[in-house]
Amino acid sequence: MDHAQNWLLSLGTFLPLAGVLVMLFIPKKNEEEAKLVGLVTAVATLAVGIYTLTQFDYDAAGVLQFAVKDQMWIEPIGATYTIGLDGISLPLYFLSMVITVLVMIYSWNHIPSPGNAKAFFILMLVLQTGMAGTFIAQDLILFFVFFEVVLLPMYFMIGVWGGENRQYASLKFFLYTMFGSALMLVAFIALYIVTKNNSADPAAANFSFQWFMENSDLVSKNTGLWIFGGMFVGFAVKVPMFPFHTWLPDAHTQAPTQGSVILAAILLKLGTYGFVRIAIPFLPEAAKTWAPIIGVLAVVGIIYGALGCLAQTDMKRLIAFSSVAHMGFVMLGISTLTPLGINAAMFGMVAHGLITGMLFFLAGSVKERYHTLEIKRLSGILIQMPRLGWILGFCAMASLGLPGLAGFWGEFPAILAAWNPAGALVDNGHETLYQVLTVISALGTVLAAAYLLWLYQRTAFGTPAAEFAGGGHGHGHDDHGGDDHGSDIHDVNSFEWAAWTPLLIAIVLFGVVPSLMFDVMDPAVQLITDHFVAGK
Repeated sequence: MDHAQNWLLSLGTFLPLAGVLVMLFIPKKNEEEAKLVGLVTAVATLAVGIYTLTQFDYDAAGVLQFAVKDQMWIEPIGATYTIGLDGISLPLYFLSMVITVLVMIYSWNHIPSPGNAKAFFILMLVLQTGMAGTFIAQDLILFFVFFEVVLLPMYFMIGVWGGENRQYASLKFFLYTMFGSALMLVAFIALYIVTKNNSADPAAANFSFQWFMENSDLVSKNTGLWIFGGMFVGFAVKVPMFPFHTWLPDAHTQAPTQGSVILAAILLKLGTYGFVRIAIPFLPEAAKTWAPIIGVLAVVGIIYGALGCLAQTDMKRLIAFSSVAHMGFVMLGISTLTPLGINAAMFGMVAHGLITGMLFFLAGSVKERYHTLEIKRLSGILIQMPRLGWILGFCAMASLGLPGLAGFWGEFPAILAAWNPAGALVDNGHETLYQVLTVISALGTVLAAAYLLWLYQRTAFGTPAAEFAGGGHGHGHDDHGGDDHGSDIHDVNSFEWAAWTPLLIAIVLFGVVPSLMFDVMDPAVQLITDHFVAGK
């Protein structure tokens, strides 16, 4: 790899902060200027991301590229500024840039009350830096810092711009995540101390991922189980896995649309990414013991999330519970410790980001038009807003895993992989357990079809409710493309089309040609799963 380009990732990660600096000097009342600087910064960051895609060597996707190695950062504790990109992190790194741009386009005329576009766009740019940084970090302390950076902007986004119970939801989100992160940090430090003390050359110890990959055999089995437990809680809260999921429906329901989209599309992936990138490769022995527990909790999450969806009366809360179920499939794939399962999980993360992000966009637009998300009050969307109705139907089909759309390739291979888990798990006598999990998780897909089609039937079909018929209760909104200018109820406008079209295209593209992503991820995934071949 040409070292002339090792500045690329730093630029792609920290460029949003340059936009933040510029925006700090723009007066709050100059909203258009602030929005323009925010959007230009996000588009420039995306341009760097696109350039990174063109320069990436896809034949060597298992190797770290554009790497900056061992630049000393905090000397007393041996923390380095080590970053790099491989096939596992590339799709998520790029997705975070795309989502940020699309959310900003959508926000152009959708700033939630109490307004203040400047602060809102600044928070989104800080979030972008934290998300991108988490996916390129190759040092545990650096990873932890970026992992935590996303916490504050999201806390303020929910707490300031959220719904009626926003203070409760934002505090719950913050406390849960901080609790998980505290245990995770303890686990990271413990792992460092154990490998350093048991190493032949303690002076060489540092926090870089490479050090832990090469020295995973220095951790005794018992110690490894406890350290993995700490990481498990930290990442599971973020995923969120059952039973750590209770902050998610509250956070999603109260967050503004933009917050929900970023939360669903990227932030939930930080936890699953942590399992694949850190917990499993650094502690392969402990992973074999923990994998069945993760598998069982994942399947409980699939069924529980689906049943939770069937009980919801609020559209946004239903989509939030569906995330618990979908992330269950991702964790099931990871728990098989097989290349097929982890590839499915990585694909499922991106697919879930595209589809559920899109569903939250739609829920936000429905809320803006009808001023409610109560399912029983919504009906006849297809009659009043045919385009929005069709897009909702398309996304519901994608979310339930219809073959030919992106959602299918995250769920089907994960179920397939669970039937035939890694050799190391079979050696430990877990084959039957996984086959039972396979059957139960397959039933989860039936429940997914039930709640998504039920949601679609209730909201899109039928005749519009009397309170919204004939132009609704309206004070004229900025209207692009609707017929009735006296109402809030209008079909998809130009800002929404601009924000949604790339996601809709991607859902079809990855559904039809999944190899676009599998070919990039597989070489890096193979390196992680080498530990779990039978007999090792």
